[in-house]
Amino acid sequence: MTTTAEVCYTFEAALDMAISMEERCYRAYLNTLRLVKDKAAQSLLKDAAVEVSEHKQKLEIALLEGNVEHLQQMQKEVPIMQLDTLFKQESVHADATARETLAYIIHMKKNSIDFYDQLVGSCEGAPMAPVYKQLSVSVRSQLQQAEDMYEEHFLTEN
Repeated sequence: MTTTAEVCYTFEAALDMAISMEERCYRAYLNTLRLVKDKAAQSLLKDAAVEVSEHKQKLEIALLEGNVEHLQQMQKEVPIMQLDTLFKQESVHADATARETLAYIIHMKKNSIDFYDQLVGSCEGAPMAPVYKQLSVSVRSQLQQAEDMYEEHFLTEN
């Protein structure tokens, strides 16, 4: 059985892959937090790390319980502004501002959505496709919040 087939048809493999993704995001935020000096940027990164950690914990609980019933209570799909296509802030430096850091967080969340959406496409018609779709929707809601924050603080109306 291939890895793709396992994550599409095996509950445990599907959640393990999602947990690994969330752990990579958490580590990226943590490493970036240790790098940046700006207090506002650090605060944004802490909040993003906590959010990813909580999402990962929900996945771990689903794995322990053997079901995703509490995941089904996540939000409905929301529209996003696609700010990542404008900024593509793939990393930050030690002197990064809050604006750069928030653009980086937006990029990381967009990467997570792309990861889950790719799995949805790969697993179309398989038992785990709806789980990946729900995970994508959940991260999309987080992305919308980050984009709203960016718009509120850094985009000015003409």
